[in-house]
Amino acid sequence: MNSPKEGIKIVNEIALNKEGYKVRKTLILAFLAGAYVAFGGLLAIIISGGSPGLAAHNPGLARFLFGAAFPLGLILVVLVGAELFTGNNAYFIPNILTKRQKAYAMFKNWGLVYIGNFIGAIFIAYVITHLTHLVHSEPYINMVHSIANGKTSHTFLVTFIKGIGANWLVCLALWQGIAAKNTIGKIVAIWLPVMAFVTMGFEHSIANMYFIPLSIFEGADITWSTFIFKNLIPATLGNIVGGALFVGLPYGYLFGKTED
Repeated sequence: MNSPKEGIKIVNEIALNKEGYKVRKTLILAFLAGAYVAFGGLLAIIISGGSPGLAAHNPGLARFLFGAAFPLGLILVVLVGAELFTGNNAYFIPNILTKRQKAYAMFKNWGLVYIGNFIGAIFIAYVITHLTHLVHSEPYINMVHSIANGKTSHTFLVTFIKGIGANWLVCLALWQGIAAKNTIGKIVAIWLPVMAFVTMGFEHSIANMYFIPLSIFEGADITWSTFIFKNLIPATLGNIVGGALFVGLPYGYLFGKTED
């Protein structure tokens, strides 16, 4: 496996490559990442939401099944290549610390990728899930509405803190994926932290771009403004802190210097 020092060198090159992408390429790759994360969310709903008896008698196991299915999205992002906002919250930080890149490049990437992720997630929510009636009937519709109602019922602070936890683990998953040198190792390294954050109920802004709009499309009593202000904004801010402050900053500071 790659050491932390070797991993940071790989992260640095990844960030430099991302800065060199044309706007069109960044948006397309971001659309794909939003779609991949949404596919993971849909799989989790089908598996866990289709087991209401298990949820009633063993809710911990039902949550684990939900969490175990969801990492499909991040695994696809890493293995086939895509641009994910939450992962990029950490990637640029080591280079910024050593002044190899400017903050402008990071913020430009974040903005474009966030937009592309949103479009990709909404596409899967409306076209692939809603129009095909995949979750329109029981027992799936109950889970769809339950997820969205839960995610929009917390205070700004609670959702913000849950956002920190989510992206702390997501970026650690990406760091572990970089440390692994073969496909199976990368899958396992990514799966574990992502499974953990989903099972524990943390808030991932890109995943929520799928879960909550899907519930709105399926008739939930949730407005778009409620989605944006009660969940998306605090979750996004928490994700930025979790990725940049708790992963990119410490590892960039500890292992990103040119000297050994």
